[in-house]
Amino acid sequence: MRTYSSLAINHLDDFVFGSSPCPLRLKNGLVFGAGTVYPELNFTLPDMTISQETFGEVREQYSQMIHDACRRAVELEAPALVVEFELLPDLTLNPEWGADITRLLREALDQAQGEHGLVTALRVTPNDVREFTRPPEQRCGPYVDKMFRSFELCAAAGADMLSVESTGGKELHDDAILNGDLQTAAFAIGVLGSRDMGFLWERIVDIAVRHDCIPAGDSACGFGNTAMVLAGQRYVPRVWAALLRVMTVPRSLVAFECGARGPSKDCAYEGPYLKAITGCPISLEGAEAACAHPSPIGNIAKAVADLWSNESVNNVKLLGGMAPTVSLEQLVYATRLMNTAAGYGPESARQLRDWVTESDAGLDPQAWVLRPDVVLRLAAEIITETTPYRRTRRAAQATLEELRLAHGGGHFKLPATEQRWLDRLSRDADELPEDEDELLAAVMPQIDAEKVSLQEYCFS
Repeated sequence: MRTYSSLAINHLDDFVFGSSPCPLRLKNGLVFGAGTVYPELNFTLPDMTISQETFGEVREQYSQMIHDACRRAVELEAPALVVEFELLPDLTLNPEWGADITRLLREALDQAQGEHGLVTALRVTPNDVREFTRPPEQRCGPYVDKMFRSFELCAAAGADMLSVESTGGKELHDDAILNGDLQTAAFAIGVLGSRDMGFLWERIVDIAVRHDCIPAGDSACGFGNTAMVLAGQRYVPRVWAALLRVMTVPRSLVAFECGARGPSKDCAYEGPYLKAITGCPISLEGAEAACAHPSPIGNIAKAVADLWSNESVNNVKLLGGMAPTVSLEQLVYATRLMNTAAGYGPESARQLRDWVTESDAGLDPQAWVLRPDVVLRLAAEIITETTPYRRTRRAAQATLEELRLAHGGGHFKLPATEQRWLDRLSRDADELPEDEDELLAAVMPQIDAEKVSLQEYCFS
């Protein structure tokens, strides 16, 4: 494993959408991060049962979605089309089914490229089904075997990129979010989640290398996005969700230290930090992802994206057509604007970047921590440490200091309750132990053995 000790992007002028220090070239010549932002369409089934009896209908649904998307991309003269296939749990638990749909999508994309010159790419994301047992079996067992077989078969069936939204540590983190428990959250993300990432991504990278595809990246969706959604519903403070967002960075960075090359997943809003540290291209989502979830960061997420996604949309009928095709159109127009700005030169690209940043940054602390200048400052702080837990601890302390300074400077407003949370979290962060073993001793009395098995994370 490599360890990042310096930023790949040091200057704000170099931190912009469509451009990465380490562009990623696919086998068909498509390059991410070399100046153009591409749409990444993510679609899924309508509400239906997946079974042996219904699998023919499942195939028909995916066939219709991919052919309609390719047709519309050609009509809109999209520079390329990237498709993400997120396997539903049943398609991972039955690895042959997921591979069959992967093959179906691959054939349709190749057909569009051969007949119409539409350059295409396919990301495949098996579901992390390990959490189907309680406590989760993270390293061995039938669910682990099925998940890795899904990676193997989908890679062999034609995936260009492999990703996952892994959940190691989530079984402890969910309660930590609701309880505002920074110490337990730091343990769940910085220790459990990071250890699981090391195990998982060594295997994924090996599979990708053997099948000549790209190990792309992970997402802390189950951590940061869970907090974001709860904050949007006013169940938890926004400053808490903003803090957790940055604390997920060291965990997701482990994938790159194991050999991931990007683009990181669209729902990984920690992506700007990963790009700043690794230089690898990233995928992000925002306003066009409202079909899947609301967020306070619909514009600012565009600031440094290399792929722009809609998250995921069900195959249902809208007035404008089937929802995936409608989503594709939205993505094409959004990326067309970004690429037009970049076409006028670096200053124009930076101007658009700054506009989408300013439109969100002052309205929510969750947006503030995605400001490109803030990302560069905090990322530089995170990599002063060398272990995932110490990086998580540093992320917490540096982020809270950033939020205090920004709020004190009048850059965004907080109600009195949120200000009190900011003060409380700052005190809690100062008390986080430096040593991982000391942290384990502190959280052990709170760990429910029926929810969490530390043996699955290589604790004796």
